[in-house]
Amino acid sequence: MKDIFFANFLRDDPPSFPFIALIVSGGHTEYILVEDVGKYRILGQTLDDAAGEAFDKVARILGLNYPGGPEIDRISKTGKSIFSFPKIRCDRELDISFSGIKTAVLYLVRDLKKENKEIPVADIAASFQERVVEELLERAMIALEKFNIKTLVVSGGVASNSYLQKRFKEESQKKGIKLYIPPPYLCTDNGAMIACAGYHLYQKGYKSDLSLEAKPDLLLGER
Repeated sequence: MKDIFFANFLRDDPPSFPFIALIVSGGHTEYILVEDVGKYRILGQTLDDAAGEAFDKVARILGLNYPGGPEIDRISKTGKSIFSFPKIRCDRELDISFSGIKTAVLYLVRDLKKENKEIPVADIAASFQERVVEELLERAMIALEKFNIKTLVVSGGVASNSYLQKRFKEESQKKGIKLYIPPPYLCTDNGAMIACAGYHLYQKGYKSDLSLEAKPDLLLGER
């Protein structure tokens, strides 16, 4: 599933190598240097929840429906980012952690309930969404600059978030970065992603016979 950045190869103008890939889904949040088909290097990753999982958990705290990502995206449009959630601090500059932001949301809601105050769900959702997206964007720009690469490829279910798309497009245009984000229906179509990855690996000469078994713990780049 870490090859899901191949969703961007299903478009008419696929990206050229090398590029920085950001995978943001319910199961993964990773920054990857992609030099060629099958030649990958993980630069940073989540130390706890994946981005999509964090969205789901915060949506649950706010009483929103599952899956939480689309719900937070939807309701944030009616709210304002008025709450300041903590910046993420990790030992490695390209790693990321969502536990602190998630806990801050939990404590805010708890405290408001204790004070018998109305929960401004839309404002909290907008504030949470902004903090997460800005953290993801900041690390993407660091990775691009560090490796002197001008192409950023984003994929995974969270890539369909409208605020994420807006901010990544704004910053990419400002810094002359070529940005690739698949259309929403390809952000979540795992079958299409896997088929496309398989096609390109086959074209590179990667083949397996019928004795191939599923390996759920296979690391990125391993065959």
